[in-house]
Amino acid sequence: MTTTVVSVGPDTPTREVARALSENGISAAPVLDRTGSLIGMISEGDLLGRSDKDREARRDWWLTRLAEGEPLNRDFLASLRPPLLVARDAMASPVVSVGEDAEIADIARLLTTHRIKRVPVVRDGRVVGIVSRADLVRALAATSDAVPDSGHGRGLFAAALAGIDERFLHHQDPAPAELFPHPAGTAETTLSAADFRSLVAQHDQKQIAERQGRLRAAAEQNRRRVAELIDQHITDEGWGSLLHGARHAAEDGAQEFMLLSFPCALCADGGRAINSEQPGWPQTLRGEAAELYLRWERDLKPLGFPLIARVLDFPGGMPGNIGLFLNWGE
Repeated sequence: MTTTVVSVGPDTPTREVARALSENGISAAPVLDRTGSLIGMISEGDLLGRSDKDREARRDWWLTRLAEGEPLNRDFLASLRPPLLVARDAMASPVVSVGEDAEIADIARLLTTHRIKRVPVVRDGRVVGIVSRADLVRALAATSDAVPDSGHGRGLFAAALAGIDERFLHHQDPAPAELFPHPAGTAETTLSAADFRSLVAQHDQKQIAERQGRLRAAAEQNRRRVAELIDQHITDEGWGSLLHGARHAAEDGAQEFMLLSFPCALCADGGRAINSEQPGWPQTLRGEAAELYLRWERDLKPLGFPLIARVLDFPGGMPGNIGLFLNWGE
């Protein structure tokens, strides 16, 4: 990469940008905000404008003069956009950038894919260099001198550079193979919309299989939980601990406290009576839930504490877990 970076601010007038490009013999510059963060790139093409056919016709000639560092003349200044414009009005944004560890082959692909001629190198949000097509050509030349052509790494890089040539020298649209490059080391294949539909179908089947697996795991977990609750009994210590928790909840401003959460399968009817708020729902309770109800009926109901059963969730549209709540709200 080139480490000497000439940058401009977003409020730099376009004429000053043009002068900076000419004096430094460069064709583009990054636009940095006050904190030094990269917010755009501005090039000769951005200054000249791209919609005027006459400007496009003489564009290459003017860019050559800029690259050679020749001073700007009146004709060139006349071809620029209105002088009141500043860099943020003409710059390209957002910007494609790379890190310092980016592979040169990957950078070449970026230039080809995004049809750009240079890419800023960023470290911690700050521009530390610029990699242009010329830098890549020099890197390829150095690689050619140092490493024999194995037909793999260098060939891949050279192919990417060839793609850049195809874009910028001949102005041809990318072929389908360029749009969907095959991974390195694999045979090139031709993709079709049918292939993509097949990938979507495979993805959907995988999603269904994963969902079914989660349902089976949840069902097994519920089965084990129901078995535990059937055999589990409320001790005096456990009951006292629940009442202590309810007291703390009241001190914190709550108006109810959940004594137990259990799968609907613990109910004889799968939780249907609780879901429909039928008055006979206590009769469907089994195991620990039934014991909690009896404890409440004996110790707390006479003291004015209601006990409320509520379905907590509805996986697949059906009752899931159920909660027993001790209530003291008005």
